[in-house]
Amino acid sequence: MPLKILFLHGWHSVPGGVKPTHLIQRGHTVINPALDDDHFEQALAVAQANYDRNRPDVIVGSSRGGAIALNLKSGHTPLVLLCPAWKNWGTAKTLKPNAVILHSRADEVIPFADSSELLVASGLPEDALLEVGSDHRLADESSLAVMTWAAELLGSGQTPPWLDEAALEAMQEEGRLRSLPACNEASYLCDACGEEIVIPLDPCEGSCQQYVEDCPVCCRANLITIEYDSRGEVSIVAQPEQENGL
Repeated sequence: MPLKILFLHGWHSVPGGVKPTHLIQRGHTVINPALDDDHFEQALAVAQANYDRNRPDVIVGSSRGGAIALNLKSGHTPLVLLCPAWKNWGTAKTLKPNAVILHSRADEVIPFADSSELLVASGLPEDALLEVGSDHRLADESSLAVMTWAAELLGSGQTPPWLDEAALEAMQEEGRLRSLPACNEASYLCDACGEEIVIPLDPCEGSCQQYVEDCPVCCRANLITIEYDSRGEVSIVAQPEQENGL
């Protein structure tokens, strides 16, 4: 279901970046206003005006944009915060329950500990903080996939899995939470010729994926099975197609 998303960009960033573009490519309507870099209150006023005018289904805020999102008067509208710079700007010190934070432990701009502190102050479980990416930008494919999943989940009104133990376990089994692989490709050995074949990965397709493809070297058909465990680690097995009757 297409959503209306208010995307608030970071400091010294501009509308139309990688993250809002990714959301648009998923079929969502993205409101992506230009936010003043020098005056936080002015940036907040612009964001508030766009929120009031458009009434989005979900708000996504990146870095300084995350701080703006925290300080908005947004009622029960859910938040997806990417490395929020809440200690640097604004006065909000807590997070609403229907919210999630994405952050990299390797973030060189905003410490990961800041997001952990925000969770504790808000009384939210540690599972509401998803560890993704390898830097502050969170512009890699896995981070973009998790951002989109979170926005679609919260924006559609579903119960956040970190507030529902059974749902949390189910999402962990699907490999959607935490430690999604930073890479977007892996390899397997063709059962027929033994060559190493590189294939793309898409964790958002589910925890257990299976399909048949021809080896680009020997042209023999392989049944490829890709599985993610609860930590997001991936295993790949290739078997001859005929052994499985496919």
